[in-house]
Amino acid sequence: MKPQVSPFFDEATFTASFVVTDPQTNHCAIIDSVLDFDYASGRTDLRSADQIIEFVKKNALTVDWILETHVHADHLSAAPYLQEKLGGKIGIGEKITVVQDTFGKVFNAGTEFQRDGSQFDKLFVEGDTFSVGILRATVLHTPGHTPACLTYVIEDAAFVGDTLFMPDFGTARADFPGGSAETLYASIQKLFTLPDETRVFVGHDYKAPGRDEYAWETTIGAQKALNKHVGQGRGQEEFVAMRNQRDAELDMPRLIVPSLQVNMRAGQMPPAEDDGNVYFKVPVNRL
Repeated sequence: MKPQVSPFFDEATFTASFVVTDPQTNHCAIIDSVLDFDYASGRTDLRSADQIIEFVKKNALTVDWILETHVHADHLSAAPYLQEKLGGKIGIGEKITVVQDTFGKVFNAGTEFQRDGSQFDKLFVEGDTFSVGILRATVLHTPGHTPACLTYVIEDAAFVGDTLFMPDFGTARADFPGGSAETLYASIQKLFTLPDETRVFVGHDYKAPGRDEYAWETTIGAQKALNKHVGQGRGQEEFVAMRNQRDAELDMPRLIVPSLQVNMRAGQMPPAEDDGNVYFKVPVNRL
């Protein structure tokens, strides 16, 4: 069984979203959607999500799932808007509760913010299976970038979120609260047990030096042979030293403050204040 994978790339956040379709039933899943946000004006825009909606309707698809690989720190999720327009269940890893507890405190979200993952329709654990039409999907828990990171393996296609990038770019940072380079390495080794021909779809691309086009599809075999950070059997000690040194030089993502406040709520905005307006909090000297 081979799902059809239709990518949607948001250059503003370098995010790849995917519609994964069962060609026999026209049922699909949407993975890692984007709600456009202009930080300077505080305004949201629906153009990226509307592109997916137009595609789904044009092709007469039925949405079974709206999936998040993790709580993104670099873009806002459009999951609630997509669910309103298209249906489907919103899913994420069960360790979302760890992320909610951590960032609920960072943003002083208060007792009204539930830290039990109840904002999502489904909390997945390692080894869970589900269906997209008649396609079989399996869940792998692949933490390290964040505690809640998942990989969705839908037949021959693995959607790895931020765990791996294209081989010429390497791997994701592991310095967010709850992140760990050691854990990330172990998660990547778990992915490397998948068949070499497994298609790998990454959550971001930044055009590695010398490459002119964005890319988001590779294979497990290519990652094992060519990934600049973990390929050719690089050991854990060398990887962890490289990752920690590199992470210490990275700036925080441009949209981390609004992204975390939205995405830990399954894409919902923080509750409106007594004037009826929604506000994001900026924690000073916390991130």
